[in-house]
Amino acid sequence: MITVVLDTNIVVSAFLNEDGLEAAVLDLALNRRLSLILSEPILDEYTRVLHRRKLGLDPKKINHALTQIRHIARMVKPTKAVSASKDDPDNRFLECAEASSADFLVTGNTRHFPKEWKTTSVVTARQLIEGIVLNLRREKDM
Repeated sequence: MITVVLDTNIVVSAFLNEDGLEAAVLDLALNRRLSLILSEPILDEYTRVLHRRKLGLDPKKINHALTQIRHIARMVKPTKAVSASKDDPDNRFLECAEASSADFLVTGNTRHFPKEWKTTSVVTARQLIEGIVLNLRREKDM
């Protein structure tokens, strides 16, 4: 199964636009079509950001989704600090990706990350979805 680490902006975008590609990626994870990898610092950031008043999201909906996310995700405890990103909180995602050997780190801000980190490719939601579709087509043709 494809393993992914989702940047907070993907999760927030999924809440703000339920018809967007970010929501499709989160839905694939919640429905266990993708294996979601998390660490406690990432889950803490999801919680903190989603509860920001300026986003105007329903707290009950947020709490329900966070419970689902925690239930389906594989939690890792990174042991190696990373400082590859200028934006230090983004390093938590690289640490998680490295600790889990995730296939993809999915973000809306690819400029904040290297194109690859160890065994992990850094991609947008669109790139991930397009890659999955291409792989399914190849498998079908075999």
